[in-house]
Amino acid sequence: MTKKEIKEALTLLNDYLLKQGIQGELCLYGGTVMCLAFDARPATKDVDAIFKPASEIRQAAFQVAKSLDLPDDWLNDAVKDFLVPHDQTLLLEMPSLRVYIPSSEYLLAMKALSARLDTTDKPDIIFLIKKLGLNSPEDVMNIVEKYYPRNNIKPATQFFIEEIFDDIN
Repeated sequence: MTKKEIKEALTLLNDYLLKQGIQGELCLYGGTVMCLAFDARPATKDVDAIFKPASEIRQAAFQVAKSLDLPDDWLNDAVKDFLVPHDQTLLLEMPSLRVYIPSSEYLLAMKALSARLDTTDKPDIIFLIKKLGLNSPEDVMNIVEKYYPRNNIKPATQFFIEEIFDDIN
């Protein structure tokens, strides 16, 4: 989904919620934030988010999928299993939908923790490292450890971050 398509889907989601008299909230993650908030890439495959009220937003998202010919899971909450407490910032406010994003630091920690080589994580991490003005793998690991306990961080994460800095330098 492109930035334009994401905005269109979120606007239509707001419209469905408004018709039902429901106030919804989303917090976006992953590629959606990279695309929508940071213009770091042109598109993402889906919208990773947590949302409430969950069942009402799921129903509205299904209607959006039908209206815009999107996959049924264009909006999904699979990311919820990887979340830890973090700050959020309001990105969009519509009459029936507030859309939040996590801090750049938190997004970097999540992407570094997943350390997926066969995805867009590497360019996203490079973008976030530059955005945050980080200078070393230690700087990145300090951020990761701010959110995730050391024993939850795979050695592959450290190697992945070191490799990224080798590429940057």
